[in-house]
Amino acid sequence: MTILVTGATGRIGRHVVEQLAKRGAKVRVLTRDPAKAKVPAGVEIAKGDLLDIDALRAAFKGVRTLFLLNAVTGDEFTQAIITLNVAREAGIERVVYQSVFDADGAVNVPHFAVKSGAERMLEKMSFSATILRPSYFIDNELMIKDVILQHGVYPMPIGSKGVAMVDGRDIAEVAAIELLRRDQASGKLPVETINLVGPDTLTGPQLAQIWSEILGRPIAYGGDDPSGFEKNMATFMPKWTAYEMRLMAERYVTDGMIPEAGDVERLTKILGRPLHTYRDFAAEIVRGVKSAA
Repeated sequence: MTILVTGATGRIGRHVVEQLAKRGAKVRVLTRDPAKAKVPAGVEIAKGDLLDIDALRAAFKGVRTLFLLNAVTGDEFTQAIITLNVAREAGIERVVYQSVFDADGAVNVPHFAVKSGAERMLEKMSFSATILRPSYFIDNELMIKDVILQHGVYPMPIGSKGVAMVDGRDIAEVAAIELLRRDQASGKLPVETINLVGPDTLTGPQLAQIWSEILGRPIAYGGDDPSGFEKNMATFMPKWTAYEMRLMAERYVTDGMIPEAGDVERLTKILGRPLHTYRDFAAEIVRGVKSAA
């Protein structure tokens, strides 16, 4: 049987596909544009999107397990509901769903509330599901590296509670491991939720200090006010999305993203290795910039 991966051309999805292929799984990806899909040899490609019912039905043929990752869009909840309904119609009950950290707590942040709704659907409709709840992606720092490197400011309003940022490679590998565990199980497994976090819970000032140490020059923390962050986001994304990002940042400041007891140890055991650290990721960025200069 086949594992179907949605969101397969994005930052996390492509790593999930690579991890599954490396482990010898039979994989199919769903993508709007097959010509742009760069996948490992042997991976099947199905054309379509999560609101194309005919394409979904075709893509689900011969599939036993689903990795559901859908983008932050205005119709994200509809995409999730439709996909899970069509999956159930096709007899698929094994699912790994990428949600978000504290999905049921940050009720005023649209893409958190949406994912909480999808989690409830998985539980109420008796899917055999692993719900992955990643914290803030370390990989997001690629969007702000120029501000850090060129202007000497760490601009994300992270606050002083602390955020345990997680590397996308760790998310993807845990997802692949869980997909294979579900896919290969002899029977139905219970719903489980896994918090995906990094090994270090860092505040805004601490993040700026890490960059200062790596670069050997002062990097200032831009502060907790999300107004400038929203304004900057609105220059390259829809204003409603920028506002949603502001709401998310406000949650960082008020609540942080702090692991529960045992989260880091659980992930280390699943992966069989240490988690990637923020400092190492930042150092990779700096090395990449220097080598390109």
